Formats: sequence, C-alpha cells, structure tokens
Amino acid sequence: MSVPTAALESSICAPLPVLGQNVTVPLVTGGEVTYAALDYAASAPALQRVWDDVAAYAPYYGSVHRGAGYLSQLSTDLFENSRRTVAEFLGCRADDQVVFTRSTTDSLNLLAAAIPADCQVFVYETEHHASLLPWRDAQVTYLNAPRTPAQAVESLERALADRDPYGPALVCVTGASNVTGELWPVKELAAAAHAHGARIVLDAAQLAPHHPVDIAELDVDWVAFSGHKLYAPFGSGVLAGRADWLQAAEPYLAGGGASRKVARRADGGVDVDWHTTAARHEAGSPNVIGVYSIASACKALTEAGFEGLVAREQELVGRVREGLAEVPEVRVLSLFGDDAPRVGVISFVVRGWNSSHFAAALSAEYGIGVRDGLFCAHPLVRTLLGSDPQDPGECGAPEAEPGERSLNAIRVSFGAGTPDEHIDRFLRAVSELVRDGARWNYRTEDGRCVPDRGEVDRVRDTF
Repeated sequence: MSVPTAALESSICAPLPVLGQNVTVPLVTGGEVTYAALDYAASAPALQRVWDDVAAYAPYYGSVHRGAGYLSQLSTDLFENSRRTVAEFLGCRADDQVVFTRSTTDSLNLLAAAIPADCQVFVYETEHHASLLPWRDAQVTYLNAPRTPAQAVESLERALADRDPYGPALVCVTGASNVTGELWPVKELAAAAHAHGARIVLDAAQLAPHHPVDIAELDVDWVAFSGHKLYAPFGSGVLAGRADWLQAAEPYLAGGGASRKVARRADGGVDVDWHTTAARHEAGSPNVIGVYSIASACKALTEAGFEGLVAREQELVGRVREGLAEVPEVRVLSLFGDDAPRVGVISFVVRGWNSSHFAAALSAEYGIGVRDGLFCAHPLVRTLLGSDPQDPGECGAPEAEPGERSLNAIRVSFGAGTPDEHIDRFLRAVSELVRDGARWNYRTEDGRCVPDRGEVDRVRDTF
C-alpha cells in the first residue's frame, strides 16, 4: 500500500470543520491560546458534520428493532441504513457482515471469542495492545518486528508454513502503525495468509481515518476500527467481514436482541435459537447515536474525497518530518525507514529530555496537545528505542523526574481537521524548547510530569 503524493498535489483540500477548533486554553506563562489538538491517533475531534447530523436526529431518538411506534421505526431504519453505509465505505463483499461494537478493542475481542477452538493466531509484536492481547484462549505465535515490508511478508510465510498441526489459522495485522504511522503491506500479507490456508483480520483503527480501506480490494477477511478515531464521538466501533465464524460462534453477549426464540424446557432449563445475522453479536439496546455517528463520518469523508484528504495530510507529514529533521537532538522512530509511506502519526524522542517533560512543556507553554509514553504498543516502542521488547512498561510516563531519561516517546498525530497553524506552532515549539529549554518548573505527580502552577491549577479545578 502506498501514497502517490506527486499525483495528489493538485487535489489538496482544505481542513474539514471539527469540534473544538476555537477552544482556548490557559498558558502557564500567561494568557491564552487556541488549543492545538495534535493527538488524533488517540482520539480525533468529531467532525462538525457528524455533530450536526446527530443533533438533527436527537429529537427523533427511539429504541430499535422492537418498537412499534413511529420514532422506533425511524430509528431502526437509521440504524440499519448506517450498517449499509459502513459496508459501502469499507467495500464489503455481498455476504460480509457489519457488526457494531464499542471500539476496535471490542471488535477484536469479539472475533477472538468466535475463532475455532483449534485456531492458531499469528500476530506481530508491533501491534497495538487491542490486537496483540485478545487471543488469550488461542495458540498464539508472536512474530518479531520486521524492518521492511518484504521482511514482514517473508516472516509470516515462514511461520504459517511451519505451523503444526496444519489447521485453522488467523493473522492479525495493523494497516497503519499507531506509533510510527507507517503503512503495512496489507494486500501482500493477505495473499500470503490465504496461500497458506489462513485468514486475516485488519486492525484499521489508524488506517481508516487517513486512507481508503476496501475489504474486497485488500482481500482481507475482517476489518476492525473505532468511531472515535474516525471523527465520530466515543463509544462505537465496527467489525466487518466474513460471516461464517461469527455465525458458528456463541453470541459475544447473551441477551435480548441476539436471540430469536427462547423457550423453557421440561427439565427447567431454556432452549435458545440465536440470530445468524449481525444481531447475534449485538445483544442489548444498541448505541444508535454512536452507530449513526460512524455512518455520518463515513459519508463526510467520502464526500470530501479521500484523494484530497490524503494529499493534504501527506503535505503535513512532509512538513513535520522536515521540521523535525532540522533539530539534531530529535530522533524520529521508524520501522521501515524514512522513505516508507505513512499517515499523520509520528513518534520521536529528544536527546536530553524526558519525553513526559517535553510533552508537558508543549501543553503548558504552547497549548499543544500531544501524547507521550508507550502508546499501548509496549513491545514495539521498546524495540524502536533500542531496549529489550520484553521489558515491562506503562502506558503513562514512568516515575522519572524532568530531565531524567525515560524509556518512552512523544507522538504527534494529525488529520483531516488539522489547521496549518497547529503544525507551524508545534515545529516552532520543538525548536524553541530544544534551544532554550522550558520556561517553567515541572514536577512528577502520579507518574506524570506536570507544571508547578498554583493559579492555573485553581482555575482548571473550577471546571
């Protein structure tokens, strides 16, 4: 998978309107500044279009599937039309199912609960914990971090060929790294998996908001992603793909909605006839607003045109990488090298700085929100930082005082709603902090580096 930036230069579009664009935050050095949200990889701000669509629907809110009233019927239509919208957005095949979940993590745990009992799972150590950890009841082979896309394909082929016994197998791989932003060779990995009788699930949490995802074209068996990274509010996700394993598995949750018919037996028990549609794994009252939000985001991105969105993001990626390259103390983390195609996710370390201290200074002194730590991808970050990937770590910052070295990194991430000014301010802040140092005193509190500030803390506590 690649991003042909030269061909996209003429189609660059303007930033999409998102919530929070005019929010101001206090600076410890005095005054206020418009907040620069550069933590899209954790949660992207909701598109204004999504929020407007939800607000227009809100007065018509009703329960789905089992209500006879007009609002219930309207909500049911909206819910099922949203399923079709997501299927179109993902290029689903005719017999694929779209199951609505709470998040990427929930989607992959659902699939983990549905795989055959003797299934072997193959997953790279480079995965986010959402795709690294759900396979606890399976025989799991963890593959070492590859250093080229070709090496990723070769190591998977060897592992699949050597598996014993030769039974059902599942490969789990990310589409774009949540640490480096690098695009993985998904189509080639899918071909390798299928050539060895395995299936493949794509963690598209970081890919879908930045790049078109087409299940049929990539030839993957399932795709999982979260709404809150796709410019929708928190609390909704998707698992889309082949129906057979999902239909054969026990419902992910047992309850109303998943069952078609329930009857008492003479011995006092119950017999249950479960749905074979997506409803089988959607027990309970669904998050209709969350589902509609995802569908609205899918429509908004499609109508805006991914070609223009990708073109602009690649321009921002180039500017950030060039700007960071001008600061010798900065080292950008990468698996596949500088020329690897990537989305707007870049992690780095700064020589002489504790990463939590640097991120805290960006926030407190410049109003820039980034992320520091291990990004719920501990083995990968440890590998990229040159330490043992088996070392323990925490998602937050370790107990390190400002100025002390810490085995974590800083991540800047951006997307369709990022203004140019936020990128310019970030690069200026990095340069100034490295050159001049922080202008404020910081302390460690509950494992995080925070500014020593009395009045600002008092103001913040009023909210």
